[in-house]
Amino acid sequence: IRFILNNFNFHVVNVDALTYAGNLDSISDIETNSRYRFEECNICDENRIKDILDKYKPSIVMHLAAESHVDRSIEAFLETNILGTYSLLNNSLNYYQELSDEDKLNFRFHHISTDEVYGDLEGTQDLFIETTSYAPSSPYSASKASSDHLVRAWGRTYGLPIMITNCSNNYGPY
Repeated sequence: IRFILNNFNFHVVNVDALTYAGNLDSISDIETNSRYRFEECNICDENRIKDILDKYKPSIVMHLAAESHVDRSIEAFLETNILGTYSLLNNSLNYYQELSDEDKLNFRFHHISTDEVYGDLEGTQDLFIETTSYAPSSPYSASKASSDHLVRAWGRTYGLPIMITNCSNNYGPY
């Protein structure tokens, strides 16, 4: 969010359920930016997601929401990572289908996933590439692989313009 606001002239709507990992203090330096809005909402709440899409009319939906903490229950992984993705996809597709032809050209559903969907690396020289087969090895990575497959299916079956990125763990500020 900070990167987008500092480097582009886009408006950003941050939708967050503020669960265990949510902390509004982390955005205190941007909360007064005129191009920033915050909506407290669980992505599984399909009616609220529809209302947010209708209110702000985004050209890009970036789906970064995921339950990932190892102390969380498997049910939490399934609810947020699979059912929440399903909710976002359904709402985004309905929203997309109502856009003008010109606005459809600019719309994207960007799903941020994880490298953990590819399984475990065996040694320090191993790496994952775009053609690596999925081999999730935990409930978390299996739920993220499931969400990736849902996103691909919405792209192929319904023509929703999608993009999936598989990030690795990182460190540093933010």
